[in-house]
Amino acid sequence: MVRDSAVKPHERLATRLAPKMDAVNALIRQRMASRHAPRIPEVTAHLVEAGGKRLRPMLTLAAADLCGYGGEDDVKLAATVEFIHTATLLHDDVVDESAQRRGRPTANLLWDNKSSVLVGDYLFARAFQLMVEPGDLRVLDILSNAAATIAEGEVLQLTAAQDLSTTEEIYLQVVRGKTAALFSAATEVGGVIAGVPEAQIKALYDYGDALGIAFQMVDDLLDYWGGDATGKNIGDDFRERKLTLPLIKAVAKADATERAFWVRVIEKGKQGEGDLEEALRLLNAHGALEATRGEALDWAAKAKAALDVLPEHPVKDMLTDLADYVVARLT
Repeated sequence: MVRDSAVKPHERLATRLAPKMDAVNALIRQRMASRHAPRIPEVTAHLVEAGGKRLRPMLTLAAADLCGYGGEDDVKLAATVEFIHTATLLHDDVVDESAQRRGRPTANLLWDNKSSVLVGDYLFARAFQLMVEPGDLRVLDILSNAAATIAEGEVLQLTAAQDLSTTEEIYLQVVRGKTAALFSAATEVGGVIAGVPEAQIKALYDYGDALGIAFQMVDDLLDYWGGDATGKNIGDDFRERKLTLPLIKAVAKADATERAFWVRVIEKGKQGEGDLEEALRLLNAHGALEATRGEALDWAAKAKAALDVLPEHPVKDMLTDLADYVVARLT
């Protein structure tokens, strides 16, 4: 369980890693500059300075710290991870036609879709420049593969999101792509640059993978369970016709009448007054929300178990608590 409820695990990590995170933030500001296209730092700053937790780059720094790394390449790799993440957010908001992120208007709303896509491309290019600088081919392989996997996951989600034949296996593949791939790459490269044994590097990968899956399942569940923790309104995913795990579970147990309802509101997009309430009723009737919660808790447990092979360390305790915290929003 979380050891100190007054101070959240990611806040404890941020405190411990503060000098390194300051260096990461300085490097991000430096590398998002552009002499010839002022639109680039304008768009990037809007998202980068929006007050996110910087969880993914913090995971790189935390993994390196846990493994006893004493160099500076963790800062460059953490900035790389944040650039990849920010680029995907810019692209996602265009694809999803989003109007708000982190409580603020999206870049595509304030500027336009073209600016968001092109600045996202610029950040991907900056990420690749940064990941090359440590001169480690394995690190380059891990992070470049993660970037490709993220894009693949997004495309898969595009084709699967409104298809009622989408299975839990496909959902997990989407989540591993669009969310968990960057979590696992972030933790894995921390171990690689520290030169720890392969078993520990694999443990860091497994931790990031399981944490990312739990993180996304919780996010999908909170869209129906309660929206305050994510800044979303209840039913945003329903209105956007996203076939997330709770819906997949409910559809799998639907009778003919219920399936006709799901075909109308998700596949055909014909939603009206009272449809969200009916969707919530069916989700509860079939235990889909509780079942999703159970799976999220299982993945958090897998994340914690993965850390067992790593040495005792204050950061190990913080990462364990972080896995608990990710799913604590469901209690």
